[in-house]
Amino acid sequence: MAFALDEQPRALQDLVRRVARERIAPRANAIDRGAEYPHDMFELLRALGLFAVPFGAQYGGTGSMLCACVVIEELARVCYNTAYILVVQWTPIGAILAAGTPEQKQRYLEDLASGRKRAAIAVTEPQSGSDVAGMRTRARCVDGGYRINGAKIWCTGAPIADFIFVAARTGEGEGRGSINLFALERDAPGLRIGRKEDKMGARGIPSCPLFLDEVFVPAQDRLGEEGKGFKAVMETFNVARPIHGARGVGLAQGAIDHALDFVRSRHAFGQCVGDFQGVRWMLADMAMQTEAARNLVYRAAAMVDAGASGQTLAPISAMAKCFATDCAMKVTTDAVQLFGAAGISSEYPINRYMRDAKVLQIVEGTNQIQRNIVANSLLGRPARS
Repeated sequence: MAFALDEQPRALQDLVRRVARERIAPRANAIDRGAEYPHDMFELLRALGLFAVPFGAQYGGTGSMLCACVVIEELARVCYNTAYILVVQWTPIGAILAAGTPEQKQRYLEDLASGRKRAAIAVTEPQSGSDVAGMRTRARCVDGGYRINGAKIWCTGAPIADFIFVAARTGEGEGRGSINLFALERDAPGLRIGRKEDKMGARGIPSCPLFLDEVFVPAQDRLGEEGKGFKAVMETFNVARPIHGARGVGLAQGAIDHALDFVRSRHAFGQCVGDFQGVRWMLADMAMQTEAARNLVYRAAAMVDAGASGQTLAPISAMAKCFATDCAMKVTTDAVQLFGAAGISSEYPINRYMRDAKVLQIVEGTNQIQRNIVANSLLGRPARS
């Protein structure tokens, strides 16, 4: 299966790389330090038409996961938060494509793919974390729709979203089959968005708890069939995992870029720091690890583009996310080491890369969860995300 970059992803790579260096990189440190949502970066991505990239031509996109990964890699290379803006928007779009009715697709997708509207998705809960089966939020059937009660944590993008897709159980069952997603307006009565988390990394994109007290949702705002929609959405998480791997590749490559500039410009004991053998070997290892991660991510993305899904895709997709984000943590930590004392100073951006990399090992299914998916595949057991 070929996953070398052909004309379309290369053209996107050239465009985004140039814009990232000229327009986004100068803003990256301020976004991280201020921990404020970068509305100017949202508008820039919207003007470039990047919100539609992974999706079909009818929405103005390429229909290519490989193209999406290339875009994310180039953005994360200079600013994790700007790349994250796209990821936050793409996840709800993928959910609607997977489980939405024709009317829901018509209502939401054009506005989301164009950037006219923003969405968020809320699955994680305080008591269960990655354990979706432990979900307690309930959607009680009432005349005309549902009443939702419960709480969510780490709903990323909630304060700036026009609507939020909330996962909740329907009926009395406890299995995954009883879970659905519901589209809620951000200002829906009974929905309260809590204080944003003061995060170590990914600081420019707010993550908040949600509190739901008898929130009414019309029946037409349930995504997919009763008890079946969430299963389809979970498959989109498998499909999207190469994107999260691409975030790791971008962070690793950006850290290498900064480390190379630093060691070339520093001198010690009468020679350039970059001429010390120990430093050269560290750089070589960083480059090899990053290239290996890039190729695994591109392979997983190419499999998505070729139509792979389910048990065929799940282990490779999990490998790509896990390996690339572990690589990002290793490479960014080594880059900080190469900076020496300067690496722990806020004067230099390199510690931002390390903090953002740590986030990636945890979000979108921890890397321990990804290893379970891979191991289940090896042992012939169903993959669970």
